[in-house]
Amino acid sequence: MASIEYRQEEGIGYITLNRPAVLNALADDTIRELREVLYRFDDDPDAMVAILSGEGRAFCSGADVRQRQLRPMEEMRRVGPQARDARIDSLFYRFTNWKPIVAAVHGYAMGAGLYLAMASELIVAEKGTKFQITETSRGVAQTNFRALLQQRADGGFAHDVMLTGRFWTAEEGYRRGAVDRLAEPGKCVELAREVALTEIMPNPPLATRAIVEQRRGLLELVELEARRTQNNSLHLTEDFRESARAFAEKRKPVFKGR
Repeated sequence: MASIEYRQEEGIGYITLNRPAVLNALADDTIRELREVLYRFDDDPDAMVAILSGEGRAFCSGADVRQRQLRPMEEMRRVGPQARDARIDSLFYRFTNWKPIVAAVHGYAMGAGLYLAMASELIVAEKGTKFQITETSRGVAQTNFRALLQQRADGGFAHDVMLTGRFWTAEEGYRRGAVDRLAEPGKCVELAREVALTEIMPNPPLATRAIVEQRRGLLELVELEARRTQNNSLHLTEDFRESARAFAEKRKPVFKGR
């Protein structure tokens, strides 16, 4: 079974994360597959807008900790927690047609899952959905997350949720500008479809694509600057390893500041 599904209907490309047993956690192969599906959507002459959603109880719980964050230390030193050809921060920046993507979010959008939502043009979230920058509690300072969130919400909110690593709900995110539309439980894809059909697709497609290309170009610059100033070796610390092990072993981590 494919971990990413794609179908096109009514001019909408439906992209579905399909690893419900692990809350659609993103392993290296999942990210590679998602990249190919995004290219497929970009190349689909009948698809005008994409809706990105998750199967099962959650949109996406983030990176697959066992596969990506518990790599052997030799491999971690060589390539980091992301394989060179499976970097999530390269998914949204190399297209030809620059079609808009609407994230239809429910359950949880954490870490890498939050990244997918923030990189999308619009976020439609079910009431009660929980968001989190998990990288803080994992022991890394992914400053590009704060930079992306600040493109949607105010800087104080972005700093708060990054520094504390706390959960926030779709309702709070909507009040702070981090979420674009609120959907009733079980209705996020339905509302995303309505937004696509009645609010985006009636506009001239070349104009919407120009807006997407300009926005993604800005986000890429923002991310590049954020990564330039962040600590890029925290994934080699004992605390990072301890956090990943504690998650896998379902226990509370013990941090030592080293």
